[in-house]
Order: sequence, then structure tokens, then C-alpha cells
Amino acid sequence: MNLIVAVDEQWGIGKEGDLLCRISGDMKRFRIITSGNVLVLGRKTLESFPNKKPLPNREHIVLTKNPKYSAEGVILCHSLEELPLALERFEGKEVFVAGGESIYQQLLPFCEKAYVTKIYATFPADTSFPNLDLLPEWELIEEEAHEENGIKFSFVLYHKKK
Repeated sequence: MNLIVAVDEQWGIGKEGDLLCRISGDMKRFRIITSGNVLVLGRKTLESFPNKKPLPNREHIVLTKNPKYSAEGVILCHSLEELPLALERFEGKEVFVAGGESIYQQLLPFCEKAYVTKIYATFPADTSFPNLDLLPEWELIEEEAHEENGIKFSFVLYHKKK
């Protein structure tokens, strides 16, 4: 399992159910990396997508504690214990944890790679991601600097140490 996330300088990831900012290069990278694969996300993250619908060309597994929740075109899991069974049908596909905060926290220990877009700015945020630079089990492998519309950011790849 891997994860994909965009963070600001304080490792903030969102505010009021939305991204901190929209960078088309980051959106394109997300689309390229996750296309044809599996996203594991929470209900609020799904509801932040356009029209509250799953993204095209990806399988979606939504973790929610609400047994009455329903959403079209997704597989629902009501506990972490249900997730391995749901993932069995996608053998051969990459699995990406895609948020939000509590889903990242719960699944980070099971992830091997972290695709991080580091935005070199600070935004008001009410959700965050653990700072991988401070976690000894993670190491930075690649970093590629970019700038778009005056916003500097890097595409960073972390691997969990063996």
C-alpha cells in the first residue's frame, strides 16, 4: 500500500473539507500516478471530489463508520478489519491511501511509499499529515522542484526503511 498527499510547510493538508490550494501540476501528477489503480479514502474525502462522485479510471474503497452511508460506484468498508478483504479483488493494482487526516493516520503504518507534494507556503489548515522528515522509519528518495503561478512546490517520494 502507498499513499499520496499534498502538504504545506507545516504539513497541513486541508481546511473545511477542501484542499489548501489547487495546483494543476499536482492534480495532473495525482491523476497519472493513481489512474488505473485503487484509492482508499474516507467519506469526507470522497464528498470533496467533483459532484461527490468517484474519480474516473480508479477503483474507490471508502472507509466510513456510518453503516447507513451509501455512495454510487464505491466499495464501502465500515472498519479497518474489512479493508484487506475488499483489497483482495484488486490484486496486481497499486493501492493509494488518499485521505483524509484520520485515514492517513490509520493506514500510514501499512504504507511502503509516500508520494508527497510539498508546497512551499503555509495556509490556514484544520487537518494535517505526519511530518515524514521527523519519522525515522521514512527516508526521502527523490525530490523534484517545480513552480506554478508563483507557487513553489516539490514532488517528493519517501520510502519506508526496511
